[in-house]
Amino acid sequence: AAVIGAGAAARTEVVKKLWAYIRKNNLQNPKNKRNILADEKLKKVFGKGEVSMFELASLIGKHLK
Repeated sequence: AAVIGAGAAARTEVVKKLWAYIRKNNLQNPKNKRNILADEKLKKVFGKGEVSMFELASLIGKHLK
């Protein structure tokens, strides 16, 4: 909720909002654009400091009902 806002959202909408947040805060690794550098909010979601875009869906799935 801290990243995309409160309320229900479909998985596709969550991914879209996460990517908007990542781009807005310039969190893509400049050397490898496929990796996301997590800030403090995203570390709570991902559980680590850097993830690949391919891991994104599986990591957020743990937080969705």
